[in-house]
Amino acid sequence: MEKLLSKPIFFKENRVYRVYLGGKGIALFNGSKMSEDDFFPEEWIASKVKAINPKYFGERDGVSVVEGTNSFFDDLLEKYPHLLLGDRKYDCLVKYLDSAIRLPMQVHPTKEFAKKHFNSEYGKTEAWLVLATRPNACIYFGFEKEISKEELSKLEDQSEEERNIMSSILHKVEAKVGDVFIINAGLIHAIGAGCTILEVQEPTDFTIQPERWCGDYHISYQEEYIGLDKDTALDCFDYSLIGEKAVMQSAVKPKVVYEKDGVKKEELIGYDITPCFGENRYTVKGGKLVLNYAPSVWICTSGKGVIKGEDYQREINKGDYFFLPYVAEGKFFVESEEGIEMIECLPSKQ
Repeated sequence: MEKLLSKPIFFKENRVYRVYLGGKGIALFNGSKMSEDDFFPEEWIASKVKAINPKYFGERDGVSVVEGTNSFFDDLLEKYPHLLLGDRKYDCLVKYLDSAIRLPMQVHPTKEFAKKHFNSEYGKTEAWLVLATRPNACIYFGFEKEISKEELSKLEDQSEEERNIMSSILHKVEAKVGDVFIINAGLIHAIGAGCTILEVQEPTDFTIQPERWCGDYHISYQEEYIGLDKDTALDCFDYSLIGEKAVMQSAVKPKVVYEKDGVKKEELIGYDITPCFGENRYTVKGGKLVLNYAPSVWICTSGKGVIKGEDYQREINKGDYFFLPYVAEGKFFVESEEGIEMIECLPSKQ
């Protein structure tokens, strides 16, 4: 096991149940066997996080299992921290998401709110990279116009009979491949129909969604407010984030860090944007990309190449992903002659 954990770590497919329909876009992106829209529209990547679900899909629903073993990743992180983490934290969660319908409008708590109400040191700040879209794909950020907490509470009641009423209070924007967004705690948001997204977030599943329906699925009070009373839960929203103000706060323009020797590095989410996690994009063609920080998660979003290092070689293709353990830092590299795009997801600023 120690030998296995000293190299890039690959995982079994880890599709997670949600209450919204989707997933076909993930299959088109990574060649998954789950090729139609269903209620497993997310793939949790190198995950140590247990999903909060209304249905039971196993004791470790949401936690990744290492390829070729029956070992859960959270167990290995606890048992082999010297190999996997060194003296660093691994405190992010990475996902593929694909939506065939609009997700419920939602908000995530701040660290302070999560500490007080869930006894957690993490909230759920997250970032999105749009990987693919279907026709008319869109995303929602902020309220369309000014609204009070009391008005939102009444609309939640109305949504029992008027299933799509919440769409009228959300600010809608077109989703385009390559878009990058940061979703801070307090921002009302929703992924619209037709988006395949790579998401990086704090390692929790705290989602407050005061809406009674998701498609034909009736959302329970527990699912809406995750154990909180309604009044407390609605305090999570930042009611000042309206229209283009919300979009401007969320949209991120990638920054080119360097481009030389066949490798281009772009910063997608820097620690100046959030200390919760980092995200970079590398384009490699005829060069060598050294994997020089660990722990980290790597996803191939385009092309193909080869990972090499220390008596190790493995092909990597679009949709593949792996975890780089601490002991492997700087010892492996990615090469590609025809071209490959790699996303690096980093834990919190340390």
